[in-house]
Amino acid sequence: MRHTIHLFIVMSLSFLCTSGIMAQTSVTVSGTIKNSETGEAVNAASVMVAGTATGTYSKPNGSFELKITGYPVTLLVSSVGYKTREVTVGAAEPVAISLEPGGDLGQEVVVAASRVAERILESPVTIDRISNTAIRNMAAPNFYEALSNVKGVDLTTSSLTFRTISTRGFNGSGNLRFNQLVDGMDNQAPALNFSVGNVVGMTEMDVDNVELLSGASSALYGSGGMNGTLLMTSKNPFKYQGLSINIKQGVMHIADPESKAKPFYDWSLRWGQQIGQKFAFKLSASYMKAQDWVANDTRDLNRNNVISSLKPGGTRVNDPNYDGVNVFGDEASASMAGIAQVYQAQTRAGILQATGGAVDIVNLFNTLPADASPAQIGGLIAGLPGALQPAATNLVPFYFGLRNNVYGGQLVSRTGYNEKELVNYDAYSFKTSGGLYYKITDHIEASLLGYWGLGTTVYTGADRYSLLNFKIGQYKAELKGKNWFLRAYTTQENSGDSYTATTAALFVNRQWRSDADWFGLYSGTYSAARLQGASEEAAHAAARTAADAGRYLPGTPAFDSALVKARNTSIKDGGAKFADKSDLFHYEGQLNLSEQIKFVEAVLGASYRVYSLNSAGTIFADTTGRIKINEYGGYLQLQKRLLDDVLKLTGSVRFDKRDGYKERFTPRASAVIRVAQDNNIRLSFQTAYRFPSTQDQWINLNTPGSRLIGGDPSFINYFGFDTNPVYTSESVAAYRGSVASGTPDPSLLKRAQFSSVKPERMNSFELGYRGLLTKALLIDIYGYRSEFKDFIARVAVARGSSGDPERAAVDLASPFTSTNYSFVTNTDVAVTSYGWGLGLEYRFSRGYVLGGNFSSDLLKDVPAGFISFFNTPKYRFNMSVANENVVKNIGFNLVYRWQDKVNWEGTFGSGPVPAYGTLDGQVSYRMSTIKTSIKLGASNLLNKYYSSAFGNPMVGGLYYISLGYNL
Repeated sequence: MRHTIHLFIVMSLSFLCTSGIMAQTSVTVSGTIKNSETGEAVNAASVMVAGTATGTYSKPNGSFELKITGYPVTLLVSSVGYKTREVTVGAAEPVAISLEPGGDLGQEVVVAASRVAERILESPVTIDRISNTAIRNMAAPNFYEALSNVKGVDLTTSSLTFRTISTRGFNGSGNLRFNQLVDGMDNQAPALNFSVGNVVGMTEMDVDNVELLSGASSALYGSGGMNGTLLMTSKNPFKYQGLSINIKQGVMHIADPESKAKPFYDWSLRWGQQIGQKFAFKLSASYMKAQDWVANDTRDLNRNNVISSLKPGGTRVNDPNYDGVNVFGDEASASMAGIAQVYQAQTRAGILQATGGAVDIVNLFNTLPADASPAQIGGLIAGLPGALQPAATNLVPFYFGLRNNVYGGQLVSRTGYNEKELVNYDAYSFKTSGGLYYKITDHIEASLLGYWGLGTTVYTGADRYSLLNFKIGQYKAELKGKNWFLRAYTTQENSGDSYTATTAALFVNRQWRSDADWFGLYSGTYSAARLQGASEEAAHAAARTAADAGRYLPGTPAFDSALVKARNTSIKDGGAKFADKSDLFHYEGQLNLSEQIKFVEAVLGASYRVYSLNSAGTIFADTTGRIKINEYGGYLQLQKRLLDDVLKLTGSVRFDKRDGYKERFTPRASAVIRVAQDNNIRLSFQTAYRFPSTQDQWINLNTPGSRLIGGDPSFINYFGFDTNPVYTSESVAAYRGSVASGTPDPSLLKRAQFSSVKPERMNSFELGYRGLLTKALLIDIYGYRSEFKDFIARVAVARGSSGDPERAAVDLASPFTSTNYSFVTNTDVAVTSYGWGLGLEYRFSRGYVLGGNFSSDLLKDVPAGFISFFNTPKYRFNMSVANENVVKNIGFNLVYRWQDKVNWEGTFGSGPVPAYGTLDGQVSYRMSTIKTSIKLGASNLLNKYYSSAFGNPMVGGLYYISLGYNL
């Protein structure tokens, strides 16, 4: 609560600090700005008084007004995609200014690389920038998907509205080594740990630009920036004014074996307005709705509670222990011999108790031959008291199955349900945002900004998560000067009605029939059939038919009712729903001292962050109340130009501290060498780190395979690992194998050690070159080498359910009398990644632009058996050709993207992901007089279905037409 109060105090002060307002100037210069080729008005063009900070922006109709001290005045007029002009105005008459399209290559200004404005050509590290002009003319259906066309970028598609950006390896859904910031706010969900940039983040019409830092960026942006940082900046209403509307309609699932063709809707609007000279506001909203892509990979998995692999050729028909990739509920698996042993032991104990120890049914059955006839068995049972006969009869197939070894070591699994029968594929996303802006002086601006979103999507993590009515809000107050800023923001997360597919399926199955009853019926039926001479295949078929008799079928009222109950029952109580209302509060500031310290450009900053975890015990160990995590840090950067600007040296260091962990220092050093005008070589040494995520530290989640627990030391005492030890999953599997073979060997069990988790760390070297070989050809090339240490990973362990360490061997013999855990740890393996990338942009005559990039990332020094989750193609490339005005008011853009095959490693499953290529394209027509444009476009134009990650859906073509006003 106190953080919320602090936040609103900052918000209030931002608008109350109005002292020192500058006096109004008395002369106004006005005019219009148009495209020299098309005659179209140029919106949001910058008009600055040369040599000052006084300026304004053109309105949607190209007009502008600017108060000045007098004539003559020299104006600098610029806009993205146009060449900058210098215009001298000598009298108070409206001036008509024409801007020539095709602004100078490499002159874009970026901020992310050094936290200060600099030309992209002079950036000390690899960086790419996507302007709002590029976004407006992109070939993809949304700006987030278009990021996949940037060099070195991997895009993982978990569903239509859940995509994850990664660079330089370790690709996957919810990449924790890659930061995403929206208007300076970290938009990683504080509890669920994935970035929500395209789920409920910025609306496309409000995006001003996107800057992508590839590689280490922790020195300036803190924990998580090991492989890159993405910064998305929204439009300022002083610059972008007026009402804008875009209506996009389309169709998808063409020739999709999983679905009929379905419509796609994406509507958005934005309104920005300046009122007077000091105040401006903006509002934006978007609504997207479609039937999501279907994940229906039915390949057979050899699953455990950390990593899994494929079983070639396995199906439900030929593998009794089948576990389909996108089939859920079949994770419940058991040894038939183990089931038989448990059933025999329980029956024997029950009869002994009922008879005061007088009747030992196993000893009686031992008097019969192993191949006893039904008559012999019936005769023995008939001699028992009537009350004991049903139990003895039920024991027959289990006892004789064990005695005749009909079970062997065979495992069987319950019959599961397909993902499409469990998750909600009615994807939608509603985003809204608003901002209030006030110019306290010409150099100081206060702002309040809020984002709120609601959506339904599907996400791949350790499970397939149906994020149903997921909500998140981000709210920021900022005070910004010419050389400084103060910022406070909060993230408010609400999981809504979200649930997990696997636990939902298990709940439905168990609502109908318990695991014990199902496995007992299966094992008993199988043994009876085998003892009567049936083949293994026929016996399994008979057993599954008997065990599944009366099973809830999808589409029936019984199934629907059980699924609803699963979705509304907390996961901690055996259901599927997780409840999360966690928050984040963040405060930071930055000061550029370059005007005070003349001999060097100095930038320093500091931040303070609080995580407030609240999952009501469904995700974290927070049943007694919220978990608070404090994190603070600071950074200093020094930059110096030498040898008449031939050499630019930059050094920075960051300090960070989080509750429960030692402080971290992350330095960065770089040099930019000008080898010719607009041609620079860059060298850098960077360090990065990642604190364990909130889940790595505090998760306490009971999943179908095991209980996932964090790496905080408190878990040792909480679970009693010091007094009741756990054993490695590998040794437990070996021990159970010895039990199944009839020669139990407890010496095979090996203890596992729980240790506190440490932050990951990384060192990286990079060499790059960016320059203009000609005025029309820009080239950017880089190579890097990175070393990673202290990987955060999970260890699978188990111990007896009785709680008695003396009974470990007895309990661990069966999965029904043991408990599985998976806890976080650091590996002692150091691995090295390296890669390179090449990007080209060539501008032909008459507005044609040819682009392309090629990149490669590899991991080496990986020891046998080590799971790295690198998940990055060895090679990938993009090629594009575009022209905004191929003939008057008609433009086009074509982009082809290809990536190599990947041997995917993930906690959900592991296996090959084939190489694929996809073509995106659009054709647009602008009606300048009514400020309206029509775009006809397609993502995956050739409709070649592909999957970007193991267990994710197959993605086909999306074809759309859009009508935009004032874009």
